Order: sequence, then C-alpha cells, then structure tokens
Amino acid sequence: MPGSGSCLCGAITYEFTGAPATTAICHCTDCQKWAGSALSTNVAVPHDSFKVTKGEAKRYEMRGASGLEYPHFFCADCGSSIYAQPQLMPELTLIRAGTLDNGGAEFDVEVEFYTKDRKGFVSAVEGAKQCETMS
Repeated sequence: MPGSGSCLCGAITYEFTGAPATTAICHCTDCQKWAGSALSTNVAVPHDSFKVTKGEAKRYEMRGASGLEYPHFFCADCGSSIYAQPQLMPELTLIRAGTLDNGGAEFDVEVEFYTKDRKGFVSAVEGAKQCETMS
C-alpha cells in the first residue's frame, strides 16, 4: 500500500511504497515535546521504500533513551515534524501520521510505546499491544 504526504505548507513532500512495517503511538516525554501533544502517531515504513520527493527537511539530532542517535526531520518553513530515522531501528523511517495525505486514517494502531508516560486523559487503544517502554 503506497502512500504520500507533506508538511503543512507543502514545501516538503514524500512518498513510500509497500505496506508499513508497523503503526505505533508513542507516549514518551520526548515525543510529547516533539509533537506538541500528549503523544505521537507514527507509520513505520522500510527505510529503502521512503523518499523525499520535494524540498529538503531540516535535521534535529538527539539521543533516544537507548543512548543511540535519533534524528528528527522537519520543515524549516512551517515547523511540521515529518519523519524520524532512529539508529535503534536503522531499517525503518518513522513517518508522523498527521503528515500523510489522508492523515493515516486507513491504518490501525498496532502498538503503543512508553505507556508509563501516557497522560491520564488518554485511553489505551483497544487491541493495540501495550509496552511500558520501547520493548
């Protein structure tokens, strides 16, 4: 199932081929800050199936809880968080679901990470695997 998306202003567009490897919500405090929300929604696709088709995303380098590099990519014009490529998962690109052209509506959430950091007003997704950390 191929897909495509963009940042809010359209300066950066991307596409991917094939089906996602997984779909996930992350409740970690880093994702809360990165998303400016209680969680981040992610569609993980094989790295070699992902391609930026227009523009160039700005890179922000951080370290994840694993101690490994966790680069995040965003639009320098509108500020949209677009994707990440964590060293912990070198074969995957994590697309922020809200940047998909259809918002990721066709994907069910398979797993929720860092449920230990879940905000009290957010309920668990029925049927999704629940993980206290990134395990």
